[in-house]
Amino acid sequence: MTTRQRKSLAALQKLIRQLSRAADERRAQGRYDLAEPLYLRALSLAELFCGCEDVAALCNNLAVLYKYMGRFDEAERLYRRALPLMEQSLGPEHSEIATLYHNLGGLEHARGRFAVGEPLARRSVEIRERALGPDHPDVAADIAALAGILDGQGKYNESEPLYRRALAIFEREYGPEHYEIAVNLNNLAALKHAQGCLDEAERLYRRALVIKEKLLTAEHPDVAMTLNNLAVLCKAQGRYPEAEALYRRALASFERSFGPESLKVITCRNNHATLMRLMERRANEN
Repeated sequence: MTTRQRKSLAALQKLIRQLSRAADERRAQGRYDLAEPLYLRALSLAELFCGCEDVAALCNNLAVLYKYMGRFDEAERLYRRALPLMEQSLGPEHSEIATLYHNLGGLEHARGRFAVGEPLARRSVEIRERALGPDHPDVAADIAALAGILDGQGKYNESEPLYRRALAIFEREYGPEHYEIAVNLNNLAALKHAQGCLDEAERLYRRALVIKEKLLTAEHPDVAMTLNNLAVLCKAQGRYPEAEALYRRALASFERSFGPESLKVITCRNNHATLMRLMERRANEN
């Protein structure tokens, strides 16, 4: 390769990194519509000018975006494409392989196919613990993801200790207001809600909400997830006006991020409509 060719290749690889970083930023902001074309452009260039590891990383990142957007089949194809590329580049026991199993398990969680996701999540924990040790924060993230999949199967006695183990690791490593802590508080709150411990669930949801609103924007879809969950809890307690305000906030955020016909928007809109009918019925009874 000539000096000129090497410089051209270096410039292209720099452009790929810039596109990928910009896409990551848009995804973190909840601007999924803006992130997608950046990821696609970066991936098309990486396929021509980069190695397996770079292509696999971009496939993974784009798959994460598609999962957030509810485009599950596209996400799975990209994860499945990334896995052999990453194994070829890094070996089957590298911690980055655990990331792909973690993400595949998370995709099945999002689909509601919890039993399918469980062995994938367990595989991510096994690989990562061997690579990094039991107390690494990345292991804690895998443990928390496994706990969420166990929740979906009603295995609360197994999942709750995993959430609490993950929280202890995150708090030790990151302090009390890290994003991972907010995610785990939200999930632990959902577990306590399912067990009927509504007061504890509300405390956990509200702590998660405070952290998310501090770290993200108030309109971020991840904030809306906790708003929606808190609305469900308030509705179960008969606190209809409070639930209605929370649903409205969540719905506006979901519509902005996902568009009016996404599954999250439709579900939230239906929940809000059901609540409005209950409020109207209560008003007529009084």
